[in-house]
Amino acid sequence: MTKRPLIGLTLDAEPAGGWSKYPWYALRQNYCEAVAAAGGLAVALPHDAGLAEDYLGRLDGLIVTGGAFDVDPALYGEAERHATVELKADRTTAELALLQGALRRDMPVLGICGGEQLLAVVLGGSLIQHIPDAMAGALEHEQKTPHYQPGHEVEILRGTRLYDIVGPRMLVNTSHHQAVRGAGRSVVNAVAPDGVIEGIEVPGLKFCIGVQWHPEYLIDKGDTAIFAAMMAAANG
Repeated sequence: MTKRPLIGLTLDAEPAGGWSKYPWYALRQNYCEAVAAAGGLAVALPHDAGLAEDYLGRLDGLIVTGGAFDVDPALYGEAERHATVELKADRTTAELALLQGALRRDMPVLGICGGEQLLAVVLGGSLIQHIPDAMAGALEHEQKTPHYQPGHEVEILRGTRLYDIVGPRMLVNTSHHQAVRGAGRSVVNAVAPDGVIEGIEVPGLKFCIGVQWHPEYLIDKGDTAIFAAMMAAANG
């Protein structure tokens, strides 16, 4: 029987109040379900950059999850911050340490939504801080319908690893106001009909893919294929 690879998933964090009178972590259940369905074991990663190497030494793969916050524009060299930008500095610091360490190890990495954006920044890329202000005629990238329903189609670019995994097109959900502007040392592998970059990858690494949508909702057969491909790489 093939061993189930151990996949670390980054957590979201909230301050005291609401669910708990103490600060608390959060992760949607379907992230873990998607990993398990693909043959992996999910483990949650707290926000402690100093322990990143210790965690990575025990993991077979890393998933940087999404969340309702943004990457600090200072990390990609922009002094101005759009009024819509919201930060979670401790989370970003921890995710940076995990991503940088995983890339050094050539550990399989999947960046999801904000995780894809942070991956692009780690690879020397940049972001659009607010799509509606930067792109005239852009699609609605923050869908109002449930995320188990598609928001739009994406084209997967030929010659990429993602194309080999999922084929030429996917229907995806959409929940973001920012997007990758420049891919840095990665290459673009998916685009929306309005030209917004929807995915990136790093050729030559075992598995390093970022997608702007949330494949853990498994709304397209390609979503299942992405998780399966990551687990295969983590077991390789």
